[in-house]
Amino acid sequence: MNILAINGSPRTIRSTTRRLAQLVLDGAAGAGAEIEMIDLCDLRVTPCTACDACSLNGICVNDDDVPSLTGRMKQADGIIFASPVYIDNVSGQMKVFFDRLADAIHYQILPGKYGCSVATTHTSGGDEVVAYQNHVLNYLGVIAVGGISVATGGNPETVDAAEVSARDLGRKLAAGITNGFSDPEQESEIAGNRDFFRDIVMENRDLRTDEYERWVRMGWIT
Repeated sequence: MNILAINGSPRTIRSTTRRLAQLVLDGAAGAGAEIEMIDLCDLRVTPCTACDACSLNGICVNDDDVPSLTGRMKQADGIIFASPVYIDNVSGQMKVFFDRLADAIHYQILPGKYGCSVATTHTSGGDEVVAYQNHVLNYLGVIAVGGISVATGGNPETVDAAEVSARDLGRKLAAGITNGFSDPEQESEIAGNRDFFRDIVMENRDLRTDEYERWVRMGWIT
């Protein structure tokens, strides 16, 4: 069981968001998971220009680290998105990365995986950013087992007070991977997304034969 956390804070190792995400990972590790943390700011992530070239063959025109990262996401059993709150949303680094996941979302590359989300903020917006990141997980076909946000009030040590809850979330994620986790509302949303994305897969079936056939094997196209 492998769990991958993706930290969208530009402060990387000095980040309170990273600190909170690490506590979640530690909880998962205590439940038997192999864990990994990736700092987006250590990677080259080029903004999407909506050129739609990836629709032809699934390959982005930008030569950067996103394909490698999405490959690691496909190999993982669990995924954690972690971001600070910047102007009531995720960091710019995380948003640029999310935008680059459009093709991964359209073709539903992460079915059967579980995840959760982490956010830190000075005062407000943490729960909303957790919900947004979990929504992106759902877009990818991932079931979210929950999330955690901490309002630090400018005091990084506040994160330490959330250690028990953070580790519990990590254990819950590991348990979901091991035993399964069901949420009818999320499952309904994911099914609805696939109904919408099916038209894209059908339209490009002559260009993306392998993906079309995978959808057929998964029973998403009949």
